[in-house]
Amino acid sequence: MGEIVFWTIIRIAVVIPLLWIIGSYISQQLWWFISIATIYVAILHPAVIHYKLFKSKNKEVLESTLCSSCVHFDETAVLCMLHDKHPTKNFLPCEGVDWEPGQTNIGSEDIYRS
Repeated sequence: MGEIVFWTIIRIAVVIPLLWIIGSYISQQLWWFISIATIYVAILHPAVIHYKLFKSKNKEVLESTLCSSCVHFDETAVLCMLHDKHPTKNFLPCEGVDWEPGQTNIGSEDIYRS
């Protein structure tokens, strides 16, 4: 996930100065249209595509590994925070030894209340 943010920031750092330079050569109305189109095509669309690829690449880890139900697992980075390693389908950083149950999906209901 950090790679997506990094390259988005790099694209922003390149696009904004280019748009600023182009702004002095074209009319104001045309500049707004070009700016919006360029920001979408060069910054937003690639970030969304890379995010979807990231989610599909890590879907199996997020849904069917022991790590995904652990309290030390960071879902946004697909990272074991305790061992600072990325789990995969075939690799658990703690080998299940340091696993602790995470948040349950029960919500705020008390299941023991009658």
